[in-house]
Amino acid sequence: MRTVIFDLDGTLADTSGDLIAAANWCFSEMGSQARLDTVDDASTAFRGARAMLKLGLERAGAYEAETVERWYPQLLAAYGEAIDVHTQLYPGAVEAVAALRNDGWRVGICTNKPEGLAETLLQRLGVRDLFGALIGADTLPVRKPDPLPYTEVVARLGGDVGRSCLIGDTDTDRKTAAAAKVPCILVTFGPDGEAVRDLGPEGLIGHFDELHGEVARLVS
Repeated sequence: MRTVIFDLDGTLADTSGDLIAAANWCFSEMGSQARLDTVDDASTAFRGARAMLKLGLERAGAYEAETVERWYPQLLAAYGEAIDVHTQLYPGAVEAVAALRNDGWRVGICTNKPEGLAETLLQRLGVRDLFGALIGADTLPVRKPDPLPYTEVVARLGGDVGRSCLIGDTDTDRKTAAAAKVPCILVTFGPDGEAVRDLGPEGLIGHFDELHGEVARLVS
């Protein structure tokens, strides 16, 4: 069975606004002047809660690893309470996934967002039923770029890793695909834009209209 696995943040949906709002709430609660920008810091938002806390605290000259760990669960809680205020699916995402399913592909999600938050977001966006399986950051003992989350979600879909590919937006996705020995398609409509070319993915798409052709080219 041919299988396509998607990253979530920065690939299927632009979640940066809600993630950054949660980080900025944390900084405010700390009494810090640090703030992240929804445009300039979107790439960091897609790399997770700890990355956002680290960046903001570094800018304020107050970075300590223990501070990040102390505020990490509070950021996740704040994010969970306002998870879909600004978040939007990228244009054509729903149609592209539906087209793959209609053509017999199985589709799933492998994300470094905690599983519960990923499930909530997909439900709120009304697209959870499009995906046959989901692996989050805390589903298994390891997360991307370890290949196990990827191979596990393919297995849960009844797929064959040798006939699968990963759609993502960052070097984490590129490394995951390389570790799993599968093709990687990176999107160029995220905050890193055309710079993802430098990561050497097997495929690139600038809009989800291009997805079906690329996966068909890469997966036999």
